[in-house]
Amino acid sequence: MKLVLKLLASFVVALVLGVGSALLLLRGGAGLGGAIAVGPWTTSAETGSADADPYTRARIAIGGLLALSRSETIYFTAATDDAGAPLRTRCAYRIIGTDPPARWWSITAYGADHFLIPNPQDRYSFGGNTLAREDDGSFVIFVGPAAADGNWIPTGEKEGTFTLTLRLYNPNEDAARDPSRIELPRIAGEACPS
Repeated sequence: MKLVLKLLASFVVALVLGVGSALLLLRGGAGLGGAIAVGPWTTSAETGSADADPYTRARIAIGGLLALSRSETIYFTAATDDAGAPLRTRCAYRIIGTDPPARWWSITAYGADHFLIPNPQDRYSFGGNTLAREDDGSFVIFVGPAAADGNWIPTGEKEGTFTLTLRLYNPNEDAARDPSRIELPRIAGEACPS
């Protein structure tokens, strides 16, 4: 009887540790395979490729439904601003940049649950052809809870963290070959109430 109880206890411990470590890896405890960082933005050389390991594939299935192949799209995600502070829904940010080297691009805000952040404006994203531009062709996108003139992505009223996803559709050959050399938009923290 003692042997059976010991075996059962060992099985339960192994199950809890196995499931717990898998969830930690899948929900953000470790980076994607082949990670490439450009400022606060990160991508993976393995996303959308046959080289992706099972954990990378599972993380994409959870947080990046219907990810296209690397030759079609490069996905960058930012969870921090340029200073390294986590992106918080109660804070205000400015995304400042120029068109990345792709046929079309978009920036979308996602809540900590990997879903769009609910907001009364039903505004979640801006793309290369849907935003107002500065006189020099650059753009500024405001992200935060308070309404802003121009390009504004609301972060809703619920307190928490969020991420930004930058998608480059049909990137040029140099960008697809070496995403670490792409000039990406800055994410400047503006105001954050205590």
